Amino acid sequence: MRITIREIIDIAIMTVVLGYIFMDYIKRPRTEYDLLRYKGGFDLESFKLAIVVAAPAIIIHELAHKFVALAFGLTAVFKAWFFGLFLGLILKIFHSPIIIFAPGFVEIGPATDLIHALIAFAGPLMNLLLFGLSWYILNHKSKMSRKEAMLWYMTKQINLLLFIFNMLPIPPLDGSKVLFNLIRAIF
Repeated sequence: MRITIREIIDIAIMTVVLGYIFMDYIKRPRTEYDLLRYKGGFDLESFKLAIVVAAPAIIIHELAHKFVALAFGLTAVFKAWFFGLFLGLILKIFHSPIIIFAPGFVEIGPATDLIHALIAFAGPLMNLLLFGLSWYILNHKSKMSRKEAMLWYMTKQINLLLFIFNMLPIPPLDGSKVLFNLIRAIF
């Protein structure tokens, strides 16, 4: 089996937690009526929107690592990192203006440095592809509702941010794994 029950449970937990963490950053468009009746607290619509925008960007990123590793014949297990999710929750609870956390990772079996570099690049590459898809749809779809346009715009933005951030050559980000594994493979 390519995805285990445990991985599905971890994906479900990550999805809910990511929706909660990002619901204050990814908000549904509001009308004047919404603003007049809004009393603060938990906004279910923003929570659902954050799940639709943020969770796929992060989970698909991690699954790209897993499936590229599997394609090379390696063992690869996706895991939610509960400390990283907890850190994100704490930052949200204290209304931090920045979000720094690692919600999950993929344990990968031993491989060559070049293969590890390719696996590390797979996640950010997926974010770049999702950014490109969103950009393409925004620029080429002729009829789109305001809600649909906002969804694609937010999807485009979060995937661009994830691509850029993850490609920074700073441990433990993917960019450092790509760079250091390529250097080891070459030298």
